[in-house]
Amino acid sequence: MRIIVDAMGGDHAPGAIVKGAMDAAAEFGCEIVLVGIGDKVLQALRDNGQPTLPKGIEIAHADDVVDMHDDPATVVKKRKNSSMVVGLQMLADGQADAFISAGSTGALLTASTLLVKRVRGIRRAAMGPVVPTAQGGCVLIDCGANAECTPEFLLQFAYMGNFYAQKVLNIPRPRVGLLNIGTEDSKGTKLQLETYHLLQAAHEAGEFQFVGNVEARDVPLGVVDVAVADGFSGNVLLKGIEGTAKLISGLMKDMFQTNLSTKIGYLLCKSGVEKMRAKLDYRETGGTPLIGITKPVIKAHGSSDALAVKSAIGQAIRVVQSGVITQIQDNIDKMVLAKE
Repeated sequence: MRIIVDAMGGDHAPGAIVKGAMDAAAEFGCEIVLVGIGDKVLQALRDNGQPTLPKGIEIAHADDVVDMHDDPATVVKKRKNSSMVVGLQMLADGQADAFISAGSTGALLTASTLLVKRVRGIRRAAMGPVVPTAQGGCVLIDCGANAECTPEFLLQFAYMGNFYAQKVLNIPRPRVGLLNIGTEDSKGTKLQLETYHLLQAAHEAGEFQFVGNVEARDVPLGVVDVAVADGFSGNVLLKGIEGTAKLISGLMKDMFQTNLSTKIGYLLCKSGVEKMRAKLDYRETGGTPLIGITKPVIKAHGSSDALAVKSAIGQAIRVVQSGVITQIQDNIDKMVLAKE
């Protein structure tokens, strides 16, 4: 397995990116290509106690870096020598199995679409993070790539999310729900109403298990395994879940530090608390896959540390091994609405 990592993307690049890549190469036994400004990547290796290239690590030089303020629409043209664009072009050329970046989300989505390309027939690639739930995890698709959607977009998101849950999360028959303001089939805007009928028809045809509308409060409770949404609504839900997780973590920390009794209580339930924190920690789950692109592209969190980078690499390996992209390609005829 060969994974390309954008060494210059993210708030803590290249140091944290390089450390995470080193840890991943050692733990997963994969080959990793660090794309970035050569001398800075080498210095990051030295800072992490590696005076020479460790086993499984290569460097591909790139002169430039995509800035968070760059216009995503012009990145491929104006930043063609950047670590992100060079790495994606390498992926498109077949030099690796997957690509990971903690850089600009918009730039990554645009460059992936232009260079690596969408699966033929897919109208829009979608971001599908796995959010923690009481039942394990739920694929939230889309969570920000497409603020404005059509019913066909959402139908395709449902198929792609279903395949991802099956192949990557190993859920045999995922429960697919449509994010809405109520569970009744009469709720929502024209977009949700029309999409509901498309998803119900696919369910009746045996394509996937559509369980109806799902409210935002029910997603963390594990009511569905795939939550289908337009990018605007999905992003609001995702940020709400992230904020709630931080709130709970902070409240628990304050509670256990109140006095000696609460500190003793923490020691008695430490293992359970740590398991809960790990479940809510984005660093443990990896990144967000761009589903619908012809090869695996993973968007790591902008503030990723070494653990988050290692997790994202592990996720990329699972996506490659899953065959989910082939599954999408093989079923594209069911996902395209006939022209009227």
